[in-house]
Amino acid sequence: MKSGNRPYLHESINRIISKKDKLEITNWTETMEGINEELQYLIQLEKRLLGNPSMYQRLLGIQRENQLRLGSLYRYERAMGNAIECDTMECDAYYLNTHEKNRDGYMGHIKSYTQIKLLLFAKILERSNGKS
Repeated sequence: MKSGNRPYLHESINRIISKKDKLEITNWTETMEGINEELQYLIQLEKRLLGNPSMYQRLLGIQRENQLRLGSLYRYERAMGNAIECDTMECDAYYLNTHEKNRDGYMGHIKSYTQIKLLLFAKILERSNGKS
């Protein structure tokens, strides 16, 4: 590999990947912490404006899922320190697969959250248009 292709000449590829993964996990956890805050408001909006038990339960479910995934990501973030110590392909593959599973779970959760948030907003607008 040409040295010009590596942005950090003094660091190994594994170290660079580990830093990138750590930054990605930090981004995920910060986003999910923000979702926790948003959900508190969305749940209050639902209770005050809709009073729909089904929507309320769905919001509580996504809130629960967000908390569980966030806890899982915090544990994963702590375990990432061990990835640097890998000295076999199997070890590297384990951490790569684990990271990809966490990314897939995060992306799926964000998609579910976005869908329920948009549904809630649509129902609120529908209801407010009906009162006009």
